Amino acid sequence: MLERIAAARAGGHLDALVQAIPYARFLGLTAAADAGVVTVTMKFSDHIVGNPALPALHGGTLGALLESAAIFQLLWASETVLLPKTISITVDYLRSARPVDTHARGIVTKLGRRVANVRVEAWQDDPAAPVATAHAHFLVKREA
Repeated sequence: MLERIAAARAGGHLDALVQAIPYARFLGLTAAADAGVVTVTMKFSDHIVGNPALPALHGGTLGALLESAAIFQLLWASETVLLPKTISITVDYLRSARPVDTHARGIVTKLGRRVANVRVEAWQDDPAAPVATAHAHFLVKREA
């Protein structure tokens, strides 16, 4: 997997790495990097709706989008020798997510040799109006 990450980073094709993950394909995730910032998009599909009466996206799919965006940002921005492993993630649901494409972007706030902290926001139409945010901690291993 680390070889795929290095190849994706070298070729600038992060989406090929995302598509290698079955759960990411199930969620309809795509990713693109611009100037070192990774944006992950979850394409709308009926199977990610949690409340058809509103309708609203399922909170679990939003959480998975946020966690995935954090991991892909870590993979893209750092030279890890192991895949990041989630220690903890706290998700704040700010409003109902409508049945449309949803985007997420993570910011690495601390990157140590063993632990990384990432803040993530998910939005639909306007990045200034997030539908959910998360703070995540990951176990990483970087070269000394």
